[in-house]
Amino acid sequence: MKKKNKVAELLIEILSEEIPASMQEPAARNLERLIIEGLKSEDIDFDQTEYFFTPRRIGLFISGLPKKSPDIVEEKRGPRVDSKDQAVDGFLRSTGTSIDKLIKRETPKGEFYFYTLEKKGNKTEKLLKPIIEKSMTSIQWPKSMKWGSEKQRWIRPIVSILSIFDQKVIPVSYASCLANNITMPHAFLTDAVLEVESFSQYKKSLDTGHVVLKIEDRIAIIAKGAEAIASGLKLSVRQDDQLMKEVAGLVEWPVPLLGQIDKIFMDVPHEILETTMRKNQKYFSLEDSEGKLAPYFIMVANKETPDGGAAIVTGNERVLRSRLADAKFFWERDLTTSLEEKSKKLDSIIFHAELGSVLDKTKRLQTISAFVAEELKFEKEETHRAASLCKADLVTGLVIEFPELQGIIGGYCATNDGERPEVSKAISEHYSPIGPFDICPTQPASMVVSIADKVDNLASFFSINMKPTGSKDPFALRRSALGVIRIILENKLQLDLRKLFVNLLPELWSVDSVDRMSDDILDFFIDRFRVFLLDRGGQHDLISAVLSSQDEVDLVKMSMKLNALTAFLDSSEGRDLLIVFKRANNILRIEQGKDNKVYNNPDKVDKRLLEEASEVQLFNKFISISPQIRQALENSNYEKALDTLASMRQKIDDFFMEVKVNAGAAKLRQNRLYLLGIICSIFNEIADFSKIEGGKFD
Repeated sequence: MKKKNKVAELLIEILSEEIPASMQEPAARNLERLIIEGLKSEDIDFDQTEYFFTPRRIGLFISGLPKKSPDIVEEKRGPRVDSKDQAVDGFLRSTGTSIDKLIKRETPKGEFYFYTLEKKGNKTEKLLKPIIEKSMTSIQWPKSMKWGSEKQRWIRPIVSILSIFDQKVIPVSYASCLANNITMPHAFLTDAVLEVESFSQYKKSLDTGHVVLKIEDRIAIIAKGAEAIASGLKLSVRQDDQLMKEVAGLVEWPVPLLGQIDKIFMDVPHEILETTMRKNQKYFSLEDSEGKLAPYFIMVANKETPDGGAAIVTGNERVLRSRLADAKFFWERDLTTSLEEKSKKLDSIIFHAELGSVLDKTKRLQTISAFVAEELKFEKEETHRAASLCKADLVTGLVIEFPELQGIIGGYCATNDGERPEVSKAISEHYSPIGPFDICPTQPASMVVSIADKVDNLASFFSINMKPTGSKDPFALRRSALGVIRIILENKLQLDLRKLFVNLLPELWSVDSVDRMSDDILDFFIDRFRVFLLDRGGQHDLISAVLSSQDEVDLVKMSMKLNALTAFLDSSEGRDLLIVFKRANNILRIEQGKDNKVYNNPDKVDKRLLEEASEVQLFNKFISISPQIRQALENSNYEKALDTLASMRQKIDDFFMEVKVNAGAAKLRQNRLYLLGIICSIFNEIADFSKIEGGKFD
């Protein structure tokens, strides 16, 4: 019986020695992408693809492949029938045919020669071999190796290649490995060699052979097993998605086991213990109901053992004991000297070749912190002390061993030195927020020093022209800008960034033009702020309207104004006001273009030329409400400013109903354009309404 549509499935598995966890999924995805590209180049359709990976294998399954590529009929149009022989001969050479194989056909443009080429499809199994081999060669590994006398490279030595299509082996060859229909299950739990006919049988055989093929399933097994162990102790597993995925890439048959931390190490700060276990041993930490680190950990073995993992646990506890003993030694030694003493060594650490040492950076942080604290009316003594000590832990043994603990170790050392709690906390939090989901500091000294650190990063690298370009941001300046934005917004800090950079750039950095450099940095900030607002659901046109109308760069005010403008334009009153603005602005834009001048000077409106009652009333309304709007803006009461502006709508409507702007008399026309100009100007003092979409009028 024929299979429907004569379709078949393709299964590829490349079995090797263990692949680093971080490289497994990218390689499997690349294999899928490259083979799909190869199939498309041969016009071969398929139904679905599914890539998979474990520590020892990457592979791909494709269903719904035809057994034969489609027949292709190509038609090429040649020259006109009455063309010169030279043109016809050229067409014959390009198609590789003769004149008797050409057909003549009438077209709307005349009679032309046509050549029809029929290309028979090939068997898919013959096309697959070069596609797979080319795909394997094209996979780019971060690191790769040769082995034996092989010239071709792979991440680790290849053990075997499984390649079957329609239950037949595709004779793929790579690095002297010839493909077959055989796979090998778990390396330690069985010596079996399995013959494969289909993907469903392949998965079933691997499961029987102690290999969980999908990483999602391995993660689920680890999570479920770890939680079961923890709940038996009335504890919980500290969530760590990144570690979970990494561990799932280290095992094919995950078996969670419980280990115990020696109590002599429990007086060491929990961040040190967790980092040691996580980074060096890939262990999961457990915590009690109060969130405190418990003296236990979860390890994940790659096999089941007759003793229930007892020997594995004992061995891991012994290794961990040595690791924690080293960490404890570093910790106790780091406490023997004060942070102030340590900070004297910062001149030996280069921050950047063109920017001096970390000690130089620390001095800049003190100046920036003092300025920010004064602007925000915060206590200067605490911020100055924290800024002077915040980088001192870079010379500690623990931070040298675990760079991710910088700041945290400094906070603990400050507490040990007897520093005020606010200073210790500011030191430990001055790198925060590190990512978009990290918690922002909320204590005054912490906020100030964190802002200062990020501002210094931005200004320093901008001053030596090392700005982010495209996708490249080697000094994480986008992250620094986002950190400043989040701290300011989440704590509602009214800090004018323009004032900050204009005042500090000439004092701390060597720049040719303070104005140009500050504009460059602020443009970068505004761009990141725009992305930040868009990510949180802001409308792009309203964001542009608000960001274009600010002289001072106060992110809190900008955010408040955006919220007020969004709510206002969601109302019928706001939409109606936008319509009349658009009408006035369009007239003004067109006439200003004709006259090559700007009509926005209120002193140019001559009250003696206001002939119609409606234009007199509009001018008087403007004179009446302008101070109210400006006062509301001064008080950051943007809702009141917009409501006051809206009270002018009827006067503008009446003006357009009764007044002809382009009057015959030149002076009268100019006077009315100046009136429209000052009306539009008061709109734009709130936001650049010309950038707001919508507001069409009949």
